[in-house]
Amino acid sequence: MGKENQRTGKFLFMFAVTITIVLSVIIFQAFSVNTKEMLAKVNNTPVFDFDHNAKQFFETYNETTAAYMNGNSTDRTLEYYYSLRQYPGSPPYIPHDLADKKGYEYQCLSCHERGGFVEAMNRFTPVTPHPQYVSCRQCHMKKVTETLFKENGHVSVQTPKLGRSALPGSPPPIVHSLQMRENCIACHVGPGTVVPIRVEHPMRGNCRQCHVPEETKTLFTRNPM
Repeated sequence: MGKENQRTGKFLFMFAVTITIVLSVIIFQAFSVNTKEMLAKVNNTPVFDFDHNAKQFFETYNETTAAYMNGNSTDRTLEYYYSLRQYPGSPPYIPHDLADKKGYEYQCLSCHERGGFVEAMNRFTPVTPHPQYVSCRQCHMKKVTETLFKENGHVSVQTPKLGRSALPGSPPPIVHSLQMRENCIACHVGPGTVVPIRVEHPMRGNCRQCHVPEETKTLFTRNPM
C-alpha cells in the first residue's frame, strides 16, 4: 500500500505541476496581448463578399455629382424598367444605338459611370451599380429583333412587391438580392432613375442602416404552446 500511495502522490504532484505551468502560460499570453494590434488585424482583414462592407456604394456616392444626386427630371416608369429585362433582376437590354452617326462606338462608362445628361440622346443616363466590370456587353446586349427567334415556354418570375414595411411608416425592406445591385444610387437616386422607386433622402448615404434585405417571403407567426 505504501508504494501505491507513493505512485498516486507522484502522479497527482506531476498533474498539479503541469496544470500550474499551463495556466501560467495562458495567463501570461492573455496579459501580453496587444489589444490595439489585434483589433487592427481584425479590422484590416479583407472581406471578399459581393457587398464588401458597402465600400463601393460610398465611393460611388462621393464621386456622383451633386446635380445628379439632386435631379428629379425623369419620365422612366416601372413598366419601362421591366420592359428592358427578360425577368426581374436580369441584365437590361441596351435601349439605344451602340455608335454615333459617324460610326464611333459609345464607351459605356463614359455616360453610365457617373450619370448625367447626354445631349446626343437628349436624356439623363442612369448610373451603373457595378462600374468595376468594364466588359459591359458580356451581359448587356442590343436587341436586334422584336420577335422571338423561336417559340418557347418561358414564364418570367413575379416582380417584387414594393412598400412592404413591417410597420406603418417603417423603412421598407430591400426586395431584391444585393449581388451586382449593391449600389443603391444606381436605381434609387437622380434624374436617370425610375420615378416610383426614387428616394427623397439621398443625402443620408448609408441606405442599409435602415433598409435591410428581405430574408423571408412569409410573415413570422408564433408557434402556439
